[in-house]
Amino acid sequence: MILGGGSAAFAAATRAVELGAEQVTIINDGLPIGGTCVNVGCVPSKTLIRAAEAVHASQNNRFDGIKTTGIVSDFAAVSAQRAALVAELRQGKYLDVVAAVPEIRIIDGHGRFVGPKSITVNGETIDGDRVLIATGTRPYIPSIDGLEEAGFLTNDTAFELTELPESLVVLGGRYIALECAQMFARFGSRVTVLQRSGRILPTESPKLTDALTGYLRDEGIEVVTGVHTTSIRRENGEVLVETTLNGEPRQFRSSDLLVATGRTPNTRDLGLETIGVELTAEGYIATDETNQTSVPGVYAAGDVIGSPEFVYTAAYEGALAASNAMSPTKQERDYTALPWVIFTDPQVAGVGLDLQQATEMGIDAEATTLPMHHVPRALAARDTRGFLTLVRDRESDRLLGARVLAPEGSELLPEISLAIKHGITATQIRESFHAYLTLGEAVKLAAITFGKDVEALSCCAT
Repeated sequence: MILGGGSAAFAAATRAVELGAEQVTIINDGLPIGGTCVNVGCVPSKTLIRAAEAVHASQNNRFDGIKTTGIVSDFAAVSAQRAALVAELRQGKYLDVVAAVPEIRIIDGHGRFVGPKSITVNGETIDGDRVLIATGTRPYIPSIDGLEEAGFLTNDTAFELTELPESLVVLGGRYIALECAQMFARFGSRVTVLQRSGRILPTESPKLTDALTGYLRDEGIEVVTGVHTTSIRRENGEVLVETTLNGEPRQFRSSDLLVATGRTPNTRDLGLETIGVELTAEGYIATDETNQTSVPGVYAAGDVIGSPEFVYTAAYEGALAASNAMSPTKQERDYTALPWVIFTDPQVAGVGLDLQQATEMGIDAEATTLPMHHVPRALAARDTRGFLTLVRDRESDRLLGARVLAPEGSELLPEISLAIKHGITATQIRESFHAYLTLGEAVKLAAITFGKDVEALSCCAT
């Protein structure tokens, strides 16, 4: 039995059938089948981000002698195209997949534990041999005076708008907040980002976050950090956000408000306390390295168990949980060389350790940073924003991690991830062929700079 209907649930269901399960029951409530990613997360957001990029590129052509213009003439049509893709992928990648597997059935309804292997849903009690909890997360809504009464958007609702906000205040300064802020700004909304900490993306290096802040401000986005929001109210049809900044009161007004202050797990009213499933201090379901909870035979996977909260790790965890539930041989989670991306423009991406993390682990680490203006592909595209930083172990020369701030910078991660996972050294990378005038050439160029000044390189990275 599986509680939840997202990527972790479906990966678990199909793996369980592959391993011989005679019946798998998926019990889904809340978001439609497909969960966060296909309905209100990855798919709709990246579709709209691409659309906004098209508008921005047409308005900011980088080439001489070419005149381009772009306007959002019908935002409802943009939204309809987004909705069509969401429906298509929900059907084709979820519902059609299980429709071809007779051992899997889906029940729409709210499931609740009444025993370690018993769940009630729609008045029916279902018993199973193993159970997986994959109920995901929802937007975290902070306790701010007047917020509920004023009304607000979250990622669950912002992507379904058919009219552009005239202006938008975004509460938050991490990945959801920044992706949405830039997207709406490029569509034409006047956007202000209010971040509580002193920097956006505070877990990343100041060099990276300061550069990204500058790029966002260059596009007209107001980025305000160190803000404490005290109250919110509606006044004359506008949202009025009362804050303190550097000890002084300051107001922000907008037509709409987007709350992007994090995620919280869906563990309420599942009967977890009835069967003794333990939670972490943050309210996520606690599991061991095999994805089993504190209750034998009850597993959990996906965002509901906490970081890392990605659709691809959720699918991995769901399949792993099913394998461990169905087999006497247990496998442990392995997040070695796990890549991640923030789809701003330029993109922020990373894998493995940064220099500070490596140093804190006692590794004799070294970092090298390659500005994108040394990458021929970036020069040809007339967009040299950002940089690539590689981190290596001085003793072994093996790569430990990377951080990227660059247009389409996430495309550099697969090679680096494989290098980290399989122990490939910086020397081996710089001695391998990389096609000239590809973005991937940046990885070789950066590897070369561990021992050579980038200014001394020839045009073909030698």
